[in-house]
Amino acid sequence: MTHAELTQFSLFPTAIGVCAIAWRGALIAATHLPEATDALTHRAIAARAGHGAQQGAPSPPARQAVAAMTALLAGEGADLTHIACDFSLLEPFAVRVYQIARTIAPGDTATYGDIARRLGDVALAQPVGRALGRNPFPIIVPCHRVMGANGRLTGFSATGGVKTKLRMLEIEGARIGEAPALFGDLPLAVKPAR
Repeated sequence: MTHAELTQFSLFPTAIGVCAIAWRGALIAATHLPEATDALTHRAIAARAGHGAQQGAPSPPARQAVAAMTALLAGEGADLTHIACDFSLLEPFAVRVYQIARTIAPGDTATYGDIARRLGDVALAQPVGRALGRNPFPIIVPCHRVMGANGRLTGFSATGGVKTKLRMLEIEGARIGEAPALFGDLPLAVKPAR
């Protein structure tokens, strides 16, 4: 696969709204969670897919990825680890973070610190958070399953922020903490399902 190959993209409906996928050859080049409108989602995935990208019917690998993501977002607990992503233009640290995040099963969660420890240094928790905040493969790289210290729901860069993260976790069956927040709408902790 070369980057001279045409990148294509497509929108697809899910239980949380219209998502998007971009692919190049057999590799997924990017995904995108729903924006406030389909037009904004279209614009976002076109920008993420890069100059010259064109909208088209999904290739067989993209169709399989769409089917798996749609099933996951419908609460079917689908495994997305088989989906091949194009990590070639990403920095090695981010690739390692994404590979670790992909091992978090639906319904489970981990913290930024957990991923940092798996990278060999708990002090990497903030760089882990920054890498996940730039995740070009949301859903496939399940950044929504990664929490702050003590399982606290923290910022989420997708439209809807923490509410979108919480909805995705609820669909996957993650157990959400019931403790009331001291200061109004602060995020609740999420407890691992297993």
